[in-house]
Amino acid sequence: MDAATATFHDLRPRLQGIAYRMLGSISESEDIVQDVWLRWHAVDKDSVNNAEAWLVATTTRISIDRLRSAKARREQYVGIWLPEPVLTEWPATPEDIEELSNEVSVALLTVLERLTPEARAAFLLREVFDVDYGEVAEVLGKSEAACRQIVHRAKAQLRQERPQRAVPSEVHQKLVRRFADVLAQGDFAGMKSMLADTAVLMGDGGGYVTSFPRPMVGGPRIAQLLFAATLRYKDALRIELAMINGQYAVLRYIGDELESAQSYESDGERITRVHVQRNPEKLARLVAALTQRPIRRQLEASAPHESL
Repeated sequence: MDAATATFHDLRPRLQGIAYRMLGSISESEDIVQDVWLRWHAVDKDSVNNAEAWLVATTTRISIDRLRSAKARREQYVGIWLPEPVLTEWPATPEDIEELSNEVSVALLTVLERLTPEARAAFLLREVFDVDYGEVAEVLGKSEAACRQIVHRAKAQLRQERPQRAVPSEVHQKLVRRFADVLAQGDFAGMKSMLADTAVLMGDGGGYVTSFPRPMVGGPRIAQLLFAATLRYKDALRIELAMINGQYAVLRYIGDELESAQSYESDGERITRVHVQRNPEKLARLVAALTQRPIRRQLEASAPHESL
């Protein structure tokens, strides 16, 4: 392996991370990184002063272009668009969980959709990948002052979209574990008590499977929906807890088939938002990853405790 190839190989996870956070799609991020590799292979290396800066800039610019066209396609998307879930490593410490969930959670990727492609790139480079404003300015072809303003506005917009109360990851993860338990037990009263009255459920079926075209609002309604699967599938329903996008998430199986991947937001006391990924195209890579990596915890669904 020559030096240029080794450099690209070492930086590939970083480039993949930028592309995924820009697009919310593993397949698209892999295509972008492959495109970057082809350009890197062809470029005159003597003309490159800083390999990492060149690769990061090229990845970001391609991602911006791809996101512009993706936004046009997503306007025609059937139902609600949610990012593709990614199986992540179980962090060793609560601090690792905090860092990872702040960088790649489904909640963050969902609200990042509100930003323009350039604002999203500037925010990610600066706030997630710790790129200095000089490099951000070079990537975007703007002044440092303009980039600082873009990031400032992006952060203000994201603060409006995300919960005002910061919840420690350890508290949130503990809450999700409890919620996984009540789902596995088919405990309708437990589901209802753990969902905020104003909770929102967003589901992505991609037009391939049934899902709601608009967000479902109301904890009791969401509890009824989740409990209905217990009534319908009984012993065929299986709940597993996995680390998805840096946070605990629930994998719901019907028989041996992964039916959905569910991630959550909370206020530290109750679940405030449920993201349900049901699009089989977006679940396919998750299924493949699950076959290669053991699940930390499996929760068998029991008979329902009470009826609606």
